[in-house]
Amino acid sequence: MTLAAFTQASLVIQLHTIAALVALITGPVALYRARRDRWHKRVGYVWVGMMVITAASGFFIWTIGLIGPFSPIHLLSALTLWTLWVGTRAAIRRDIAAHQTAFRSLYWYGVILAGLFTFLPGRTLNGVFFAADPSFGWVVIAVGVTVVLGRALRERGMRGKRRGRG
Repeated sequence: MTLAAFTQASLVIQLHTIAALVALITGPVALYRARRDRWHKRVGYVWVGMMVITAASGFFIWTIGLIGPFSPIHLLSALTLWTLWVGTRAAIRRDIAAHQTAFRSLYWYGVILAGLFTFLPGRTLNGVFFAADPSFGWVVIAVGVTVVLGRALRERGMRGKRRGRG
């Protein structure tokens, strides 16, 4: 592991990475804490703030320009901001089920799944962790995608059982 790839990256990539890592770490506390108390709310505000910074800074990262400076990844930034709005609005309206669904989905698909693709060879985090053998990033992506999809299928099966299908 070497931090050279990170320290040589642009300031916007550094900001984006730090905000995403804070969101990655605080997410489980905010999203899966058994008690919905003051800590849930405090850490939740931090998580939402980091997600806003991650999404907003993503609009200024143009390393994979497919349509001018933009790529399909920029759609993920827009979707993230929209989901943050939907989840926050649901909390304000006391629609806890919609609040949980929006934010947990955003964590698993917007932070974990999207974050896995930062390990593609040539990307900054791949250079940080796998400078000696960038192809190892593909292994991390494969394992991570398997975990996320397995979790999604398990969750879907559990919902079916709760509805009386299983």
